[in-house]
Amino acid sequence: MCGIVGYTGRDLALPILLGALERLEYRGYDSAGVALIENGKLIVEKKAGKIRELVRALWGKNYKAKTGIGHTRWATHGKPTDENAHPHTDEKGEFAVVHNGIIENYIELREELKKEGVKFKSDTDTEVIAHLIAKNYKGDLLQAVIEAVKKLKGAFAFAVITVHEPNRVIGVKNGSPLIVGLGQGENFLASDIPAILPYTKKVIVLDDGEIADLTPDSVNIYNFNGEPVTKDVMITPWDLVAAEKSGFKHFMLKEIYEQPKAVLDTYKGFISNEETIPFWLKDYRRILIIACGTSYHAGLVGKYWIERFAGVPVEVIYASEFRYSDTPVSDKDLVIGISQSGETIDTKFALQSAKERGAFTVGIVNVVGSAIDREVDFSIHTHAGPEIGVAATKTFTAQLTSLYCLAARESNEREELLKKVEKIPALIEKTLAKAEDVEKVSEKYLKKKDFLYLGRYINFPIALEGALKLKEISYIHAEGYPAGEMKHGPIALIDENMPVTVIAPKDRVYEKMLSNIEEVLARKGIVISVGFEGDKVLKEKSADFMEIPETEEVLTPFLTVVPLQLLAYFIASKLGLDVDQPRNLAKTVTVE
Repeated sequence: MCGIVGYTGRDLALPILLGALERLEYRGYDSAGVALIENGKLIVEKKAGKIRELVRALWGKNYKAKTGIGHTRWATHGKPTDENAHPHTDEKGEFAVVHNGIIENYIELREELKKEGVKFKSDTDTEVIAHLIAKNYKGDLLQAVIEAVKKLKGAFAFAVITVHEPNRVIGVKNGSPLIVGLGQGENFLASDIPAILPYTKKVIVLDDGEIADLTPDSVNIYNFNGEPVTKDVMITPWDLVAAEKSGFKHFMLKEIYEQPKAVLDTYKGFISNEETIPFWLKDYRRILIIACGTSYHAGLVGKYWIERFAGVPVEVIYASEFRYSDTPVSDKDLVIGISQSGETIDTKFALQSAKERGAFTVGIVNVVGSAIDREVDFSIHTHAGPEIGVAATKTFTAQLTSLYCLAARESNEREELLKKVEKIPALIEKTLAKAEDVEKVSEKYLKKKDFLYLGRYINFPIALEGALKLKEISYIHAEGYPAGEMKHGPIALIDENMPVTVIAPKDRVYEKMLSNIEEVLARKGIVISVGFEGDKVLKEKSADFMEIPETEEVLTPFLTVVPLQLLAYFIASKLGLDVDQPRNLAKTVTVE
């Protein structure tokens, strides 16, 4: 969840660290801090709140340090306070650590260290790392780190510096993401690529159980036994412009408008690599799709396509549930894990479990070289580019594109089905051209406290996704349901104050959806509908009608989701909320 950055080189460290932390703030924003080495002393500055609070605290302080580490936090252990903010230090203030993940045995380690006389300053699990490294230090930071990690259990990444070796930064990866950026006379550590894009595109992606040892002029990688490891250098295809707002008020809005490109680029990527796909869905008795959050909803849509085009039964399971379930899995099953970041810890562990039980594993990820990308038997890459807004938008439609193409590949009508994807970007652009109409709709519902979202068949998952978007960024309670289930309970909630968002393009369940709308109207509910432009019947039954271009039913999820993304965005924005960094959420979930 949290964001880590490290720097050692020829330039002033503080501006580099702060800029990198701002680009990592989507990973956590409960608190932020930096540690610098200057004139043989360790300087630590940290504040609860967003990075701007840290920047304010640093005004007027002219630090000249050229080595340092930084952190932006999503709290897992200890409340978001100045004391619990990272970096954490040892008792003497000679070692500083920033950490992402969870040390599962920290209570045991904490008690051991207390018995040895160590005094703790915070409630976090991170502080034990600093004390362990200090305890094991005998003149070589690398060796002290190696000894410390032998005691740690859990999924984590951390970076450490010490006053004893002022031009050295060491990073450790074991379950949480960490990359190395290679420069000239300077080198970098970071949790994610956007943090270092202004400085380098040369990246080494660390694997679990690896340690990076950085000085301004060298980078060496070791395993946890201290043995050297040879690593490939990756040139990232992203640039800084792709990770900036480009004139939009929020990253989320920019990314909503980038969906036509994300779909087209993902489609082109799939077609160009289709011949390398080493499996056929039809060769397996069953497909299991494992994912979390928005990626789970993409998997639900994919289920309809795979069962329709490939004729193979599909089960979609929350990754957090699969790992601890007794779901029978064997070499007759194909398991697809979907994750924007490729680092989602629940999905990663679920895929590991499936692989251990003999299943062939496939990842659909947006980050080449991510943990899931390296874990699975084969990866399909979406090409959405960096997504900074916490609420997923363009990566969702890119995931849909990969799933649709994967399913269509199995059909006797493969070429015709795949050609249809080429039409989607223009259809999304037409939908986006109606954004002003959606904004006007949003203004009517700013004071509502509850929403229902209804859909059927292939648009039921879109109802779930629309409700999730509203919850994530506006903090308005919303629930998505299969429309046919409304009368089995949720209908009791409907009255004259309840907005009910209904997804009703003209597809095989259109008439059923009209009947569900009548049920809502009979209880005086407020109907907000999404349907094909020119649908007079639907418009007359709705208090507000959001149009999408007419298309065939298998493609409708690409379009119906767009007005719902915009509706959530405009409501949250007009409420004055932080759209890109909603409370309690982080972009990449790397803790259980």
